Order: sequence, then C-alpha cells, then structure tokens
Amino acid sequence: MKYRVRHSTRYEYADQVNQGYNVAYLIPRECNGQRINFSDIRIIPTPASKIKRVDYFGNVVCHFTVEKPHRSLEVIVDSEVEIAPSEPRLLSGGITCAEVRSVLLNGSNSEDIKASEFCFDSPMIGASKELSDFARDLFSPERPFLEAVSALNSRIFNDFKYDPSFSTVATPLKDVMASRRGVCQDFAHLAIGALRGLGFAARYVSGYLETLPPPGQVKLAGADASHAWFSVYIPGDDWQDFDPTNDVMPADQHITTAWGRDYSDVTPLKGVVFGGGGKQVLSVAVDVSRVESPAERALFAANAGDMPGKNQQNQSQQAQSQQAQSQAIQTSTQVLQTQVLQTQTQSQLPPRNLL
Repeated sequence: MKYRVRHSTRYEYADQVNQGYNVAYLIPRECNGQRINFSDIRIIPTPASKIKRVDYFGNVVCHFTVEKPHRSLEVIVDSEVEIAPSEPRLLSGGITCAEVRSVLLNGSNSEDIKASEFCFDSPMIGASKELSDFARDLFSPERPFLEAVSALNSRIFNDFKYDPSFSTVATPLKDVMASRRGVCQDFAHLAIGALRGLGFAARYVSGYLETLPPPGQVKLAGADASHAWFSVYIPGDDWQDFDPTNDVMPADQHITTAWGRDYSDVTPLKGVVFGGGGKQVLSVAVDVSRVESPAERALFAANAGDMPGKNQQNQSQQAQSQQAQSQAIQTSTQVLQTQVLQTQTQSQLPPRNLL
C-alpha cells in the first residue's frame, strides 16, 4: 500500500521572534515493511541552517535555526511511503514469557543486548508496582509471549476510555491509571511501563494512522491523525508492534515515523525561541491519502468498515474539532491551540520555550 502524507505545523507568536532553534522528528523512517519513496521538509521563513541526521535509534531528525525576525513559523513535511503487505501473525505457540525474560537477562548476542536497553526506565516511563500488577496475571511463565502481549493490548483497550480532553504530554502515568482514561500516547506509555516492569523490552513508536470519515461523509482535509503505539522485542525474531488505542496489531494503515524509549525521544517538533511575547498559537494538520489503482480503490471501499477501535469512534469528533477555537493561555510554558485538526496525542506538541 502506498500513501502520501502531509504534516503541517504552524506557530503564530504574539510578538516578534528574533531567533529560533528547533528539532523535528517528522520525517518517516525506513524500517521492515516500510519504504520511503521521498520525503521533503519545508520551513517558512527559510532557516539559516538545516541539518538532517540519523539519531541513536535510527530515526531521521532535522535540526534547523531561524535567525531572522518573524511572527510565525511553519513546518510542512510531504512524504510518500510504501507499506509492504504482511501476513497476520500467529499468537499462539512460539517463545514463552519465561524464555523471553531469560534471554533479555542473559543475552549473548548483539541484538538481544541492544534490545535490553528498552527494559529500563526512561524519562517519561518509570517502573512501578501498580503498572506491573496491572499486567502480571497475563504473563505466566509458560504462556506464549505474543499471546500475552496481545491480551495486554486488549485489556488497555477495554479498561481505559479514549478521552482527548483528559491528558497532555505532561500527564503522569499514575493519573492515567487512576482515571482510566487518556489518549494514544498514554496507552502506549502504560503498556511499555507494564512490560518493562515485568522484565520485557518495549519501545515507543510514533507515526500516522489512516482514518476514515463517518459513513456517508466526505473526508475532511487535515483530519487524519498523528498516532502512537508500542513494540515488543521477540528474541530470535524481531520487534512486533501493538496498538492499544485500537486493539490491533498495526499493518498497512499504520505509518512509522520514529521510535525511542518514550515520547520525549521522538517529540514531533520542539525548540527554543528568543522573543515571541510570551504567547503562541499552534495549529496542526495531517493528511494521509492512499495512492492506489482503481482495483485497489474498489477493494478498499468494500472493506472500509473493517478498522476497529476507538479511533474510528472519534471520527465525528475530528470533524467538529477542525472548527474548534481554544482560549489563550497566558503563561510562556503552555501552548495555545486554536485549531485542533486531529484527535491523537501528538497534536499536543510541547510548548516552545520562550526566552
């Protein structure tokens, strides 16, 4: 399946910004089953410097500086991504939970040792008894590991309510656990914390999810979504992704941008600006469109109702939120969002520090 993705981010400042230093994780990465045909990042105003590099985790990151006075900043990324067909994974059988723990504890090859880095706490995810206890009964020693992870994925989907009004990027996991609600970032963090606390390697994945309009309605421009899910390491095999927001194993509707220990490793856009007047207005729009033959288009239309989960339940909210206007936030450490064009967590970009 081939997709074209446009991710547009715009900041408007209350006063003139004299300089800005920025880091963007907005360019999709190459990975198993995913090929990037092209990707282009445009920045307005034109930056004084722009450097792309590959980070520690293999993600494409863009550093740029704007050194001329400006009242707004716009970052537009256009990509064409090809997703290879994949067969459904067999969950029963295979390596057991006890065997996975043993390999990660005593791994003797480079892949196992590298994966074990994702067993430890990270800036936004700390192991806790509460998180471990939430999943402990699912991971009996002799149970097939993937079957247990799938059960955890379903438990989060069933026990937690998808609520984009509840959390921000700074909401602690203990609050998510107590309220039993959150968004995709929270659910991914929750699963990762539970898995790490039980001795497994899990990482955070950011990307996009193709969404569908409600039946009989036209898809709105900008109404697709940034998304987040998690992935677990299977010794002797590879990593396997799970999406607890929708209770699925990602396939050809999920596009990977980057992965790391948690959200802080792959924040879509962050930076520091000098000036700006203490207030800023953020708008984000995402478009994910299929590039398909007439035969593929007909097949897709016939199966359009097959994507389960909370993301589809919130399509009407996406349409409504495209017109929403947020109130101004007065502190320099908060973001004013006047036009939220997506319901997934990564629209909640962190505030850009104002100096």
